[in-house]
Amino acid sequence: MKKAQTTVEDILRTRCQSAPISYRDYIEIALYSEDYGYYTQLAQRVGRSPQHDFYTAESLGRVFATLVSTAAADLLPAGTAAESTFVEIAAEPGCSLLSQLAQHPFRAERVIRQGEAIQIEGQAVIFANEWLDALPFHRLIFRNGAWRERGVGLDSDGTLVEVLLDQLTPAVAAVAQRLPTHIEDGYELDLPLEAESALAALLAQDWKGLLLFFDYGRTWTALLQDHPSGTARTYKQHAQGNDLLETPGACNITCDINWTPLVAQMKAAGLQSVALESQESFLVKRAQRAAEAIVSGSAGSFSHDRQTLMELIHPANMGQRFQVLWGLRVD
Repeated sequence: MKKAQTTVEDILRTRCQSAPISYRDYIEIALYSEDYGYYTQLAQRVGRSPQHDFYTAESLGRVFATLVSTAAADLLPAGTAAESTFVEIAAEPGCSLLSQLAQHPFRAERVIRQGEAIQIEGQAVIFANEWLDALPFHRLIFRNGAWRERGVGLDSDGTLVEVLLDQLTPAVAAVAQRLPTHIEDGYELDLPLEAESALAALLAQDWKGLLLFFDYGRTWTALLQDHPSGTARTYKQHAQGNDLLETPGACNITCDINWTPLVAQMKAAGLQSVALESQESFLVKRAQRAAEAIVSGSAGSFSHDRQTLMELIHPANMGQRFQVLWGLRVD
């Protein structure tokens, strides 16, 4: 692990020698540089043991898989589940959602792992669990009446330090009109533009069916009103941190998704029934058949499956912290 950290830091120092880089580029190197990035190393990242860094709904196994597959099948037009390929994007190495089920209602399963090209066609269910939040993002701060982009450079000792870039990077400049012109000085904003690009790439492809994202995020209004210190954070061995420059390559770096432009993209692309729901609401309403079977099948006795269901939907656990964005493309 020490070698991985040092190598990532060397790559970053080399990139920063001539000029500072954006946080977006820093995060991309820290997470995805070949062999040494956080997501490209051969390591077990996701799980509930102390050796892992974080866990997701998919870590809860068969129950989550049952709920998602039931909801997906029921959201599709009648009779099309059996004609659809269930495509999972960014599954962790060696596992997939449907592999946890003895049977499922879809024609086939396809798993696209980190680094593989995302090309989808035909009748499909496109599913991703905490993929969008793992993409690089930009960091901004409001200073003296203007938005400045935060970046990473080197101090006189060659240590990675945060700096303010001289100008906005092209991707941020292209959406600068979205940014408010008046906000409290020092307000920090983490801007996940790569998530928008990833969705745009999916919407440009020739597929029909269901698009289904599970992730954590906020509306644009909430990001601009309720989070003056931004939402960026790190995770290592289930501990949350705020220093994104500490141990690059050895910790997860993430921020909350901005749901508002993603919803707008899906509607503009002609998807139908586009909805953003809490995980609690989605699983209770859309996976009702599976949820009721879990509850009724264990009435009057302790049930691990029922306990897992409660963890997924309870507001104090995952029910409100995670959201589900979905929409249908039927023609």
